[in-house]
Amino acid sequence: MIYCSLESSRNEQTKHDEHRQNVRNSYAKVAQAEDVDQCCGAENSCCGISDDKVINTLVSSRIGYSNEDIGKAPKGADMGLGCGNPKDIAKLRTGEIVVDLGSGGGFDCFLSADDVGKTGYVIGVDMTPDMVTKARRNAEKGKYSNVEFRLGEIEHLPLADNVADVIISNCVINLSPNKNQVFKEAYRVLKPGGRLAISDVVATVELPEDMRNDPALISGCVGNASLIEDLEEMMTAAGFTDIRIEPKDESKDFIRGWVPGSNISDYVVSATFEAIKPMAI
Repeated sequence: MIYCSLESSRNEQTKHDEHRQNVRNSYAKVAQAEDVDQCCGAENSCCGISDDKVINTLVSSRIGYSNEDIGKAPKGADMGLGCGNPKDIAKLRTGEIVVDLGSGGGFDCFLSADDVGKTGYVIGVDMTPDMVTKARRNAEKGKYSNVEFRLGEIEHLPLADNVADVIISNCVINLSPNKNQVFKEAYRVLKPGGRLAISDVVATVELPEDMRNDPALISGCVGNASLIEDLEEMMTAAGFTDIRIEPKDESKDFIRGWVPGSNISDYVVSATFEAIKPMAI
């Protein structure tokens, strides 16, 4: 019985590793491109996939950012790989410490750095070395002294306990093969009273198995989508309170372009996630 349990655990871990590597390889291709449009040819899609199974991107003004926001960040930081604006959800304050899960080219980190000011600090975490390198170069270009980027998995954050006031993320948690662990890690890293502010994709109905297991759809932010009630259970189990997950029906308009020729918008929608780590008793 013990042997069977260990074997099952190993098989599950192997599946998780394969899942992460598929995602890592997909986003490395985006990071390596000199120009996002050159890589993805994006006109009308965001985190989705093109006909040739390459991740598409979208100018972020379509999904919650102002032209002023876009103009603040160094050129190349806005890679259009999101589905909302977590900074606006977070309502950041001067002096806060922010952690961005899946920071990509650093776009949300740089916008957050402006909000928290010189007395605040922003840490971006990404599992793709090419993305971390790109983000660090962008930080140098923008002369950001209150931002750093760390290589790591969001299921195993390279951060101490109780360090962050806010955790943000933009269309990344959905990429994880183990969302339960992501929320546990987020809870560990947040200070008591700290908050989650996330934009991500949720399933409105159960996805068909062929969609759920399609590696391209997983990397395109949709294949691994969870139902809202399942996400609420995960967040509650991690210890969070005041959980609010609000789907954005208007997002269906741009989601239709994520996987051209499919009916993916019948199954998923962008949503905002908010939650609090309660104060210690």
